[in-house]
Amino acid sequence: MEDNIFDKVHEVDLKKTMETSYIDYAMSVIAARALPDVRDGLKPVQRRILYSMIELNNGPDKPHRKCARIVGDTMGKYHPHGDSSIYGALVNLAQEWSTRYPLVDGHGNFGSVDGDGAAAMRYTEARLSKISMEMTADINKDTVDFVPNFDETEKEPTVLPSRFPNLLVNGTSGIAVGMATNIPPHNLREVISAVVRIIDDQIEDRPETTLEEILEIVKGPDFPTGAEILGTKGIEESYRTGRGKIRVRAISNIEPMQNGKNRIVVTELPFMVNKARLIEKIAELVRDKKIDGITDLSDQSSREGMRICIELRRDVNPNIILNQLYKHTQLQDTFGVIMLALVNNQPKVMNLLEMLNYYLQHQEEVVTRRTKYDLNKAEERAHILEGLLIALDNIDEVIRIIRASKNVQEAKAELIEKFELTEVQAQAIVDMRLRALTGLEREKIENEYAELMKKIEEYRAILADRKVLLGVIKKEILVISEKYGDDRRTQIGYDEYDISMEDMIPRQDVVITMTKLGYIKRMTIDTFKSQNRGGKGIKGMQKLDDDYIQELFMTSTHDYIMFFTNTGRVYRLKGYEIPEASRTSRGTAIINMLQLMPEEKITAMIPIKAYDDNLCLFMATEQGLVKKTPLREYVNVRKKGLAAITLRDDDQLIEVKITDNEKDIILVTKYGQCIRFDEKDVRTTGRTSMGVRGINLSDGDVVIGMQVDTQGDCLLIVSEKGMGKRTAMGEFTAQNRGGKGVKCYKITEKTGNVVGMKAVNEDDEIMMINSDGIIIRMACDTISKYGRITSGVKLINLKENETVVSIAKVRRTSAEIDGEEVEISEEESQ
Repeated sequence: MEDNIFDKVHEVDLKKTMETSYIDYAMSVIAARALPDVRDGLKPVQRRILYSMIELNNGPDKPHRKCARIVGDTMGKYHPHGDSSIYGALVNLAQEWSTRYPLVDGHGNFGSVDGDGAAAMRYTEARLSKISMEMTADINKDTVDFVPNFDETEKEPTVLPSRFPNLLVNGTSGIAVGMATNIPPHNLREVISAVVRIIDDQIEDRPETTLEEILEIVKGPDFPTGAEILGTKGIEESYRTGRGKIRVRAISNIEPMQNGKNRIVVTELPFMVNKARLIEKIAELVRDKKIDGITDLSDQSSREGMRICIELRRDVNPNIILNQLYKHTQLQDTFGVIMLALVNNQPKVMNLLEMLNYYLQHQEEVVTRRTKYDLNKAEERAHILEGLLIALDNIDEVIRIIRASKNVQEAKAELIEKFELTEVQAQAIVDMRLRALTGLEREKIENEYAELMKKIEEYRAILADRKVLLGVIKKEILVISEKYGDDRRTQIGYDEYDISMEDMIPRQDVVITMTKLGYIKRMTIDTFKSQNRGGKGIKGMQKLDDDYIQELFMTSTHDYIMFFTNTGRVYRLKGYEIPEASRTSRGTAIINMLQLMPEEKITAMIPIKAYDDNLCLFMATEQGLVKKTPLREYVNVRKKGLAAITLRDDDQLIEVKITDNEKDIILVTKYGQCIRFDEKDVRTTGRTSMGVRGINLSDGDVVIGMQVDTQGDCLLIVSEKGMGKRTAMGEFTAQNRGGKGVKCYKITEKTGNVVGMKAVNEDDEIMMINSDGIIIRMACDTISKYGRITSGVKLINLKENETVVSIAKVRRTSAEIDGEEVEISEEESQ
């Protein structure tokens, strides 16, 4: 007995057994579980779910079915694995934040972006979405191969016809054995446009489509959750080699709050980031004091969209907090691209062009097989109709033969012999109903036959010429693009570390505007229509009641714009870094662009084409100091800003001008004193110097403005109680700097102190804003001219306790476009 037991034990080499078993397992996972097919972009479980739903007649025009029924059918017929894996795949296909173009239309609780799981499958319902019908279109027309299922009781497709490039459009991720795939989702319109480009090049016998041409069409991944991709370096690397890292950043805005505090509002998160876990992580960083300055954190997301509010302390710089959040949390994340899929059942890493070419090959095969199927069916039907037409032409003889025959077989045999028909035609004639003898029915048969012959001709043309076949594919996918395509959700932003980005930005003239409340935007010159000189201009923007454009100038996308603040710091941006906006939109708050400190405000903006050695920056402070520094000293402005001038604690920078050492400088004070001096009187000093005395101030007096003599013919001065006048520039004679200056405005109880001064010309306009936030716009030629020591006339009617707070010149610039002069001006909202 014992001998028999030992006879049945086989000694095997453990190492070899493990190797073969593990290889079998690995190959099974790679080829039949974790990786998608390059043709339809689906893993076996996804393909089986979609095919099961087609078999269940569970289309978008039918009611939703219980998910338990769909999972049960898939498991019982095609996928002999656990129901949880099938339901997990089904849920993923229905989640709008997981799949760019969901293939399943779910009904019920399918989880959330917070990481909540879907309800049990006995509660949820589903049906195919409209776009998934394009995945399975014409599957019954012998377009794809079918193989027996696991128990050989059913047939299942090896691949779906996939009328659109699903692998790129919806992307996929999967971990096999020894390899993984992670393909990001893309925009349907862009991917189809790329396929159309390849088709067009082949139809028109142009050189083979290059990857560079495709990169111009497919801008980058388009994630269902939106967000922003930083730079194009990672995208290009991924598309060229099949592997790369793409940095994705959340969309956030810094919003000022009523109590002087700021808050960061996050509206879009990077793909696959769990919102609840992200909020927990931020709270943890605040608790551990790794980030200091966050006072409140709330999730205000709703059906309308995502909104995470991070309230900040009054004394912190919101940009610094935001950068810390990017560094320590998934507000900035990396998407590692591995473009690996199965080609002829073998895993292969491909570049973008290869993926598109494999998809096109699949479509050629699908359309060829469909056309052959349709041709075959059409020829079969045409053959029958030919027989019926012969019978109708000889109807009396046919009736005689059928009546004289003992049985159907004898009738068929005689018909075949008499009219040289085939078995199929003879059968159709004996099956023919009497109504076919009517004139209308005969006409119907003739029309159907003519149409069939036309179709047969078309099918043969498609099969005979590859270019015609490609034309059919192009026409059909363009229809899908039109029907289901949408705009990009993920924007591609600028990466400060990606130098190659700048070369891709076209050099073009742009108009930059910034408002009193700090909203900045970039517009193309085309935004403004041509007008004659003296025109009113066009409406500049939709503004808040107490906001108006303070700066407006033309520059280029590649020029620098320097921002000087009241604290004596300078920041810098390139023209293209300022977000483009429409003529009527408010623009972006400058605190989103620059790392401004609390209470820090922009007091001057200067566009710089080149750091010319002959140019200087001339600065004036509230306490009467002036400083001239070569422009070259400000070449290296850091992201956190650079000290432009050293100020005393009680002083602030009020104006900066760019000069060429040939101008006269004019300073005006609150108490109506004015000094004009040659800028050569001010010696050139270094960047961090304090400067020299420009005007000697009386106790309590401050400088309220600086202008250059070339900015206008007259000096306009306005007092706080709404009085004002223009005085000819010639009345202010030049003297040495550092003196008391001369009287430029007669201050009385009726006028109040001076609040604003501008050098203006006749055709200029000014805006005055009062303490209630009301803006008055006025043409300068309507303001009377008076001598130096006068008070002028009433310019604005003020209520009791109201005062004029500030004045601004309506910024106007002009440019030559196609030989016409274009007027650009800001106009107050009506």
